[in-house]
Amino acid sequence: MRKPHVCEDQEAPVTVEQNGDGTPAGEGAPGPAETEGIRAPRYGEAPTPLSVLDLVTVGAGRTATDALHTSVALAKLAESRGYHRHWVAEHHSMPGVASSSPAVILAHLAAHTTRIRLGSGGVMLPNHAPLVIAEQFGTLEALAPGRVDLGLGRAPGTDGATAAALRRTDQLNEGADDFPQQLAELTRFLDDDFPDGHPYARIHAVPGPVQSTSPGGVQSPHRPPVWLLGSSGFSARLAGMLGLPFAFAHHFSAQNTIPALDLYRDSFRPSALLDAPYALIGVSALATDDEQEARRQVLAAALNMVRLRTGRPGLVPTPEEAEAHRFTDMERDFITSWNSNVVHGTADQVRTGLDDLAKRTGADELMLTANAHSGDVRLRSYELIADAYGLPTPD
Repeated sequence: MRKPHVCEDQEAPVTVEQNGDGTPAGEGAPGPAETEGIRAPRYGEAPTPLSVLDLVTVGAGRTATDALHTSVALAKLAESRGYHRHWVAEHHSMPGVASSSPAVILAHLAAHTTRIRLGSGGVMLPNHAPLVIAEQFGTLEALAPGRVDLGLGRAPGTDGATAAALRRTDQLNEGADDFPQQLAELTRFLDDDFPDGHPYARIHAVPGPVQSTSPGGVQSPHRPPVWLLGSSGFSARLAGMLGLPFAFAHHFSAQNTIPALDLYRDSFRPSALLDAPYALIGVSALATDDEQEARRQVLAAALNMVRLRTGRPGLVPTPEEAEAHRFTDMERDFITSWNSNVVHGTADQVRTGLDDLAKRTGADELMLTANAHSGDVRLRSYELIADAYGLPTPD
């Protein structure tokens, strides 16, 4: 069975490009305005700040338009209930996931919100030219000043054939191996600080800092903070070495969570962005009004994962379809293992599970993803969890 998506990475030696003074390139030197929003406020009785990872899932009988409408409703709900950030993740060639273009979706969400942080969880850097990402997220920053996060991953966010089509090369490992260099290049475009003599010194990502140095120019003091995403050790170590915030994909790599977080903290070097480690983890969590209903919903989501892992990606099935499905022994074993890491049940049961997870991992923030066939079920889950923790209610 193949792994699905987001920030999966392979172990490899980490080499970091250095500046002339020996400090890591890509570390940057942001001012106070650029550190806003990394360390999030905690509301109510939640063990950590809570955030949203939106996979823009498309259920059987629903359209991508339906899924995107749900994303807007979710962003509004999350903003009104005290969730700190709303991230979307890059996926490709998956019928049940309508988030192939995070920057486009984030621009739409920015038009419907005013306070919540919006970001990528993540953009898969090897799929894109760093200049293009800098331009896209500079544009997002101009649309929503001071509330944009740029989360980056090494994985393709899809299968190998689709990755080859995206990158127009069959040498897929080269992109992953070059990730630190790509990251350094992207950061220099974001900061507009290539050294004299560099081939890109006269190239500028616009919108960006170059506008403030043009005659009559005035530029926002904000720059999207860079986060590194991962599901194993490579990005954990690199994020620590660069003093960047780190997001770990606990929702599909739970066995690696604590080792990766330990590696991140052990590798951490203070930077201009952070003086101490800051790590969030993505968590599959689904709360319903009835415990049995939660089981039905996560069974359907797990069946979707079975199909994805066996090369048959499709729309998220209904609970009724999942209940009627004749599972093989291998599929049942997979579902048992998969759902053991999905925090689900009534609101009180989910609260207990999230409290325990925060305590076990020491995560600084929990980013919740609710996987279900119905958008209404997903929205209800975030409402129930907010109520369970006494998060703020709408004005």
